[in-house]
Amino acid sequence: MKKSRMRFSNLQIVSLGYICVILLGTLLLLLPCATANGQSTNILDALFTAVSASCVTGLVVVDTATHWTLFGQLVILLLIQIGGLGFMTISLSLLLLMRKRIGLRYREVMVESINSTQIGGIIRLTRKILIGTLFFEGLGAMVLSLRFIPQFGVIQGMYFGIFHAVSAFCNAGFDLMGNYASIVAYSADPLVNLTLIGLITIGGLGFLVWEDVWINRKKLHHLRLQSKIVLSSSVILTVCGAMLFLVLERNSASLGTGTERIWTAVFQSCTVRTAGFNSIDPAALTGGSKLLMMLLMFIGGSPGSTAGGIKTTTIVVILMYTLAGIRHERSANIFGRSLEEQALHKAISVFFVNLLLVIFGSLAICAVQKDLPLSDIVFEAFSAMGTVGITTGITRELTVFAQCVLIFLMYCGRVGSITFAIALLERKATPPVTLPTERLTIG
Repeated sequence: MKKSRMRFSNLQIVSLGYICVILLGTLLLLLPCATANGQSTNILDALFTAVSASCVTGLVVVDTATHWTLFGQLVILLLIQIGGLGFMTISLSLLLLMRKRIGLRYREVMVESINSTQIGGIIRLTRKILIGTLFFEGLGAMVLSLRFIPQFGVIQGMYFGIFHAVSAFCNAGFDLMGNYASIVAYSADPLVNLTLIGLITIGGLGFLVWEDVWINRKKLHHLRLQSKIVLSSSVILTVCGAMLFLVLERNSASLGTGTERIWTAVFQSCTVRTAGFNSIDPAALTGGSKLLMMLLMFIGGSPGSTAGGIKTTTIVVILMYTLAGIRHERSANIFGRSLEEQALHKAISVFFVNLLLVIFGSLAICAVQKDLPLSDIVFEAFSAMGTVGITTGITRELTVFAQCVLIFLMYCGRVGSITFAIALLERKATPPVTLPTERLTIG
């Protein structure tokens, strides 16, 4: 009698792949050569850092610039790159470089990994992702080096440029400025602000949108519906977010003065959706601004990108169907197209699963951290779930249990809450039975 072989589903492979990357990163960060004092890092600190880097979040319990050696920082940078592109993209790229044959199963998993809709042309798309990533990160590194080389010297300035370009493009938010300061010193610097905003935005649009824009660059009206939704919603969220920051902080000096206020508002509106850099102290903002940041963190970037959150398409689908319901329309329409009901079902699932994870995560932390304000705890949970990495400063004060809760939220935020749930509960066969329908009164 033949033994049945365990066969993992595509989603399970993606979920387990991230776990393997996290464990490998943790082991490397535990090495004494990874820390500045030459001693092995606390295992929870190493695990937290590995999860934050591979899940492109940016929350840290130790200062990246002072705690880790060059080796440790390079491990973090590698984890950020793998987490941003996806481990399947990296592994497939290595196979292509070794001229190995790519089987059908491997292509199927790759499709799941980048949220593509078709298996045809997946190898060609992977090549484009790699070339595009190297181009934008390289260009960003060169521009940032123009600012960092005069300040830190040639070698360190180039290294800083590369590190922050990769961190920005992958929407990770790790920095090397020291003392958990992020880029506060450059809050009024147009070169640094524009470069980081450009990298964050391009990385957060999604690989499929890149390809669509490149193919239809001369006829943008031919873009797919998803690309139109992603591009328009990204512009609206960034512009409206910046304007709301200016209004909510009009009586406060937290955004700076003069033109610095505009740079800060635009940068925060962009970075808060998933990048994790901050050019001001979030703890100094008003309650209204913190609430706005939580909303933007929850929405996040776009599908198939380096960004986290529930994604722009999710919120647009829910809003369009809500508007259609209010108008008593038979379908939800946008850009001359009708949205499918299946998209609504998935959008609602993603929205509420993410929201419930944030709520229960916040409650779990509140149960063991009674000394911290509720607003800061909820902010931290939104930041972890959205893989953003912005904090009001409580990350290092959390207990072991609370940090483990954030680790779980960061992991779910990167692989996708629905992906994680399906990976655990996925059934191979669906019973061909439909239960009787009964009407309910809603609202």
